[in-house]
Amino acid sequence: MRVAIALSGGMDSLRAAWLLKEAGHEVVAFHMRLPTFGSVDAFEADPQRESNLWALAHRLDIPLFVVDCREIFLQKVIDPFLQAYAEGLTPNPCVVCNPGIKFGYLLQQALKAGADKLATGHYVRLGVPERPGGRYALLSGLDARKDQSYFLYGLRQEQLAYALFPLGKETKESTRLWARTHGFDPLIPEESQEICFIASGDYRRFVQEHWPQAALHAEGPVRDASGAYIGRHKGLYLYTVGQRRGINIPSTAPYYVLALDPKTNTLWVGRSQDLLASEALVAQVNWVSVDPPMEPVRAFVRLRHQHRPAPAWIHPQANGTVCVRFDVPQRAVTPGQAAVFYDGNTVLGGGVLQKKPMEP
Repeated sequence: MRVAIALSGGMDSLRAAWLLKEAGHEVVAFHMRLPTFGSVDAFEADPQRESNLWALAHRLDIPLFVVDCREIFLQKVIDPFLQAYAEGLTPNPCVVCNPGIKFGYLLQQALKAGADKLATGHYVRLGVPERPGGRYALLSGLDARKDQSYFLYGLRQEQLAYALFPLGKETKESTRLWARTHGFDPLIPEESQEICFIASGDYRRFVQEHWPQAALHAEGPVRDASGAYIGRHKGLYLYTVGQRRGINIPSTAPYYVLALDPKTNTLWVGRSQDLLASEALVAQVNWVSVDPPMEPVRAFVRLRHQHRPAPAWIHPQANGTVCVRFDVPQRAVTPGQAAVFYDGNTVLGGGVLQKKPMEP
């Protein structure tokens, strides 16, 4: 096959390209040029980074195409990222980028260039339908410590039909060893930061600089779970549910962020036990590996990438949302983050955690 590899310049996508070549495929590299804030101007290419990319493609003996994704990335990822903070949410831009940009815009460009498939360096596996018309299944990677299926729950069947994940059965350690053994280390940057488009990693400063209304939502009241006024906060975008540091309210026991209310610019705080929730509402649900269920489904639910999946019942609602009811109450259910549903290694689907009104 003619396979396009989404080449970021990191060791994972590089290893994926190598494995594809070893398997006998014709491999073509596609690099997404994204806006990067905090190092060079957002709309100027980073010459060192792109020089390294060309060197890597040369070492692999594969052609390289640089696809300008900056405008669409601003529209589909960064603008919603800032809007989420304006609404008192804690967004996860990766779960938006993968279906919207990587397996959206980049896949379109790769197909136009004659590619049969698009491969990435994600540590996930793909289950192929056993019969015509069957569904593709998204499966967790064999390396449980590096599994990235959480970030891909938003992929649709028509996107999975074009997807390849060469690292699904690999481990991160084997990838590191391969990079050292083949002398790629000098050309490979350090592991990318949590938010790829913020070079400094300081999302709070990014929101301050790129959300014009941030200054208008600076100070506001802090209230405890009973509704009592106990202090002032410095801006809701500086906080997330479950956060302990930065509240700065004198107390005999620590306070934790319980909720953010942008309508009243109120930060709600409480004690550790107040963070426990027995259920959660999830919207914008995508059922990736199974047809949308009509009846309650038993599943394990991951609330954050590093969260240990919790057993729960998934109750479909008439409006397309689902209510997740946990066997054991879970800590810091954070609105704006993704909730992803698993049946063993199979990703059933997922969606975005919704806010609940905070009432004393």
